Amino acid sequence: MNRIFKANTKNSSLPTPERTPYDIMGGEAQVKLLANRFYDIMETAPEAAELYAIHPLPLDAIREKFFQFLSGWLGGPPLFEQQYGHPRLRARHMPFAVTEQLRDQWMFCMDKALEEVVEHKLLRQGLSHSFGQLASHMINR
Repeated sequence: MNRIFKANTKNSSLPTPERTPYDIMGGEAQVKLLANRFYDIMETAPEAAELYAIHPLPLDAIREKFFQFLSGWLGGPPLFEQQYGHPRLRARHMPFAVTEQLRDQWMFCMDKALEEVVEHKLLRQGLSHSFGQLASHMINR
C-alpha cells in the first residue's frame, strides 16, 4: 500500500515501496490483531453502540474479511481481492446509511485499535489519517 505514504529513503523505519506498513507493523499476526481489536472495541465501547448495532452477528466472518482487506490495503498479500475481487468499498457500504456520526464511531474504534497495536508513532498517525480519509469517503447520507 505505497499509496498511504511517500517513499522515504532516509529513514528505514518509515514506509517505502520496499517496506510497507504491513511489514513495519509486523506482518500478518499484527494486522489480524488490529482487525480483531477494532471489532473488540466496537463490541464493548458505548461510544460505538450505533455502529455495532448495524453489523451482522456474529462478527466472525466480518472480522476475517476486514483482516483480509487490511492485509492488502497495508501492502501485504491481497487476500480480499484474491477471494472477492476489488473491494469497491463505497459500493459495498451503499446499502447502509453511513453518516458522519457513524464515521466518527468507526474512527473512534480504529484509533483505539491503532493505539494498542501499532507501536510506531509516525506510522500510527499516518494510518489514522489515511483511515480517516477512507472513512469520510464512505459517508453517503
